[in-house]
Amino acid sequence: MKHVRVGLVVPSSNVTVETEMPALLARHAEATFSFHASRMRLATVSPAHLAAMNAQRERCILELGDADPDVILYACLVALMAAGPGEHQRVESLVAEQLATGGSEAKVRSSAGALVEGLRALGASRIALVTPYMRPLAEKVVDYLEAEGFDVADWRALEVENNLEVGCIPGDRVMEAARSLDLDGVDALVISACVQMPSLPLVQAAEDELGLPVLSAATAGAYSILRAAGLPIDIPDAGSLLHADSSIHP
Repeated sequence: MKHVRVGLVVPSSNVTVETEMPALLARHAEATFSFHASRMRLATVSPAHLAAMNAQRERCILELGDADPDVILYACLVALMAAGPGEHQRVESLVAEQLATGGSEAKVRSSAGALVEGLRALGASRIALVTPYMRPLAEKVVDYLEAEGFDVADWRALEVENNLEVGCIPGDRVMEAARSLDLDGVDALVISACVQMPSLPLVQAAEDELGLPVLSAATAGAYSILRAAGLPIDIPDAGSLLHADSSIHP
């Protein structure tokens, strides 16, 4: 059985990604995974604080490089999307260059890029999403996805600025926001456009209830890690993106 060592770059106040990502990937039948995190200081989700957090990236990559990971995930979606269109490609390239300088061949992914990758894998063009962010940041996420070619038909911002509180948003509140969306003609719903806002119990339940593909930053991240590791996309009870039906995957 293949073993994959996953490096995670996470905000210091994130308490979700190191729970949901292992829980998701533990369901994979053909591989085992270990997770190794380096943290960037962040408490408040605001443009200034996100920029200060991103400035800590190189230190985190140096630390993770010492663990010789197979895949590294830059696990803060809004930190990249807030910087403007195409930022995930720029940052993933810079991280890969930094790792290569140290002799590492780790594959580099980001939550922002993984969400784009996952939506494209589903063949989605018209989408809806739920975010935990304050409205100005949520608008940047919408603009970013539209710059990637998606039509964002409807969206909700739960307007929680404290990142530790984002990790405690109840599933009922997320589902209430999802149910309030206009999903007419929508190809896919992003039920949590944030790796800190809990989504794991919601994805399959929302997909069953709403009758369209549902994904989150967490399930998209798992999808991207599996592809980077060359593993089959087959995780049960986590939505269409991670379903074994290869017809939806490139």
